[in-house]
Amino acid sequence: MSSQALAQTWYMTQRQLMTIIRQPVFLVISLVQPVIWLFLFGSLFEKVVELGGFGTTSYLDYLIPGIVVMSALGSSMWAGMGTLEEIERGTLNRFLTTPVSRSALMNANVVENGIATAVQSVVIVLLGWAAGATYQGGAGGLLILVVASVLLGTVFGALSNALGMLVRRRESIIGINTFLLLPLTFLSSSFMAPSQMPSWMRHIADFNPVNWAMVAGRSALTGDPDRGLVLGRGGALLVLAVVAVGLSTRTFRSYQKSV
Repeated sequence: MSSQALAQTWYMTQRQLMTIIRQPVFLVISLVQPVIWLFLFGSLFEKVVELGGFGTTSYLDYLIPGIVVMSALGSSMWAGMGTLEEIERGTLNRFLTTPVSRSALMNANVVENGIATAVQSVVIVLLGWAAGATYQGGAGGLLILVVASVLLGTVFGALSNALGMLVRRRESIIGINTFLLLPLTFLSSSFMAPSQMPSWMRHIADFNPVNWAMVAGRSALTGDPDRGLVLGRGGALLVLAVVAVGLSTRTFRSYQKSV
């Protein structure tokens, strides 16, 4: 990507970030559900670690990476609604008449979503620390967890943008997201150790990108992280993110030809 395209991407990203800054209530609302998971689920399942297989004696330590990843998933899946809103208002079409890079128009959504996901992840980590969670992996482990959540958010944010340009109906986006959110969440190790899950659920979780982010983040936060596991799951997420962004860009080009 040329320096001009990078500059235009950052300009378009700033435009979208200003929307969040002017209406921070949306960022606060996005943290309500993670707080509920953190304090209610953390207390409700506090003694489940006695079953074994969690790799820690604190369920809160096990739960935090799951909440970070689930929050990234939940917020990024609705990125297509913003794209659809810009289509309906005619904003996107007006940008098509300007010399701004077409890749900048789509990549700005990805960058903005990544920044929002990173901020959200840091806030959840701090809330977990305030609740008593410990992070043996230190700053490096926390950084890997945040990067994994950003990569996952990029995957589903890019796919959501592509979906918004394809279906162009709010009802369709809501229906598809509602259909996918719970299976992606519960067919992973978000709340339960893999050893305590039915075998069929474990096999599905192995192919679930949401679980890849959780596994990479949890391993990085242990006192003795499995580097092969972190690099393997993180690398798979990176490849998937590149593919999703490429698909989103290709869909945007198809949309451009249709207007």
